[in-house]
Amino acid sequence: MNEKLEKLRMGWLDEATIQEMQVKMKTGELTAEELTLMYMETISHRNQNINAVLELNPQAVQIAKSLDVERKEKGPRSLLHGIPVLLKDNIGTKDMMHTSCGSLALENYYADKDAFLVTKLRAAGAIILGKTNMTEWANFMSDRMTNGWSSRGGQVNNPYGLFDVGGSSSGAGAGIAANMAAVAIGTETTGSILNPSAQNSLVGIKPTVGSISRTGVIPLSITQDTPGPMARTVEDAALTFGLLTGVDPEDPVTMGSSKFDVIDWDEVLNKEALKDVRIGVARSIFEREASTERLMLFEAALQKLKAAGAVIIDPIDLQTMENDLGYNVLLYEFKAALNAYLGKTPATNPIRQLSDVIRYNHEHPKEALKYGQAMLERVERTSGKLTERAYIEALTRNRHLSGEIALGKALDEHNVQVLAFPQDHGCSFGAAAGYPSVTVPAAYSESGEPFGITFSGKAFSELELISYAYAFEQHVQARRKP
Repeated sequence: MNEKLEKLRMGWLDEATIQEMQVKMKTGELTAEELTLMYMETISHRNQNINAVLELNPQAVQIAKSLDVERKEKGPRSLLHGIPVLLKDNIGTKDMMHTSCGSLALENYYADKDAFLVTKLRAAGAIILGKTNMTEWANFMSDRMTNGWSSRGGQVNNPYGLFDVGGSSSGAGAGIAANMAAVAIGTETTGSILNPSAQNSLVGIKPTVGSISRTGVIPLSITQDTPGPMARTVEDAALTFGLLTGVDPEDPVTMGSSKFDVIDWDEVLNKEALKDVRIGVARSIFEREASTERLMLFEAALQKLKAAGAVIIDPIDLQTMENDLGYNVLLYEFKAALNAYLGKTPATNPIRQLSDVIRYNHEHPKEALKYGQAMLERVERTSGKLTERAYIEALTRNRHLSGEIALGKALDEHNVQVLAFPQDHGCSFGAAAGYPSVTVPAAYSESGEPFGITFSGKAFSELELISYAYAFEQHVQARRKP
């Protein structure tokens, strides 16, 4: 056993930030290869109980070693140079790892190219350490499926105890909470970054649809999907977000991401960013759904926001409810999006469309259908052409209600810059509108279950939301490791 590494792993690695890792690598106290080996050692100990990591990158150590040589010769590429990163299992990588979306039907599938965001990570010098387990098919396979379950990987467990691990970026949430990597990239369609981040005491950035490319990610929704970072600190999540943004010609909606080409992090990561910020509280969205204890924890968080200088406007009316949105948009878009993805995979992949997935599951019911596949079968009954009147009505209605009304007109009428919600309540509005949210650790229940608050705003307001989350984090310092 390497005593130096074991001492660092046991005494320093847990909760170490990206900046702290860079300092040790700059001074020569630590190499990227050693950092990678330490995380692999941690995974070997903790993953057997948490089940967050599906597979490790067989080339991770060699990649780290080459990045160490490059650092000596040329210096670091970015703040992610030599930093191990985990990816959700729906993000394609052209390497020796599979991309399966948690499905046994795709357990032998290798993507033939890196997702656009993976290309960005590699260019920044990040080490793709492994793939994380997830709720199978991004939680759109069965309405009975538990968060964190996949037929390929089994059940992800919350490292804080017998609590919901959150979905569908479950392994990303549990893995980073348990310090199995510096940061993970999850994906969200409706709450799938925010929910597991809140449930695992993490910072989760759900970007504006178009801030980060979706090319190469197994899709659920054409209009709502977005990848985003999940980390233990706002700074780590923010720095990763900044390196993932960029215009991708294959994903036209990313044209708006050029606004992030130059970011002044000293201005964004400002402890006083909440001073005089008007924050709206839309109580009708969560007051009947949230438990009494969570409502009390949220009240305490609002008081801390006030203490940090924020002005709380409570209550405000968003003029619509989450239930008004429904899930017809996803129901119709999933087949069109997935069939387009599968149809372009290499000919060696026998799963060419959604019907192949359903057939495979029927042929392997014991292994693949623990919770059934009612949602997949319902999706298969749509045309996959997006010509249905029900789809177009739902798309038009949802974008109007969520973007123009709830996150547009309502904010303007109350003159508020941002909304605050307990946990991931209200996530449907940002999902349907394609607008950003950031969740940040706030407290813990009496039984130890993590509790977070979420800031939601208008399109491309990520930097403002990150600054509010950072100021809150610095004033409260809520996170504690499992």
